[in-house]
Amino acid sequence: MAAPITTITRRELSQEEIQEAKLNELQSLLAEQEQAVKKILAITNELNEAGILDAVKAMAEAREKLAGIAVSQASREPVTNMINHLTNAAGMLSSINPETSSKLAASVQSGLTEAELYRGSDSKVSVFQMLTALNDPDINEAVKFSLNFLKGMGKELNRS
Repeated sequence: MAAPITTITRRELSQEEIQEAKLNELQSLLAEQEQAVKKILAITNELNEAGILDAVKAMAEAREKLAGIAVSQASREPVTNMINHLTNAAGMLSSINPETSSKLAASVQSGLTEAELYRGSDSKVSVFQMLTALNDPDINEAVKFSLNFLKGMGKELNRS
């Protein structure tokens, strides 16, 4: 009968054995992914020939300086104002009914097209022609819309 095992000794791999195992694993991965490796090397070569790798390397080396420049530029008043305007505009646009904004955009486009037709005309508009134009249902609707828009805008301006 055999003697019972009382101690377990763990075999420690030497540095050379660890390196050899890693090289074997890497070699098998390269063999399995040969096409991908070739494509990566071709892309890297193209980037190198175009000078892009040098530029990326220079940017990586100067990353702290670039980050400082980016932060200082982003914290300037014109940039923060622009960000605030974009945030406010996005909030305003999200609160408007999409059907209303679509109809308004189409009417503005139609109005600009109509205005372009008569832009080169040198004739002057008299007060009588303006009053008579109010009888045109399209003009009357636009004036009514504008007046209601101005009324709503004035109400909100008075609240602030």
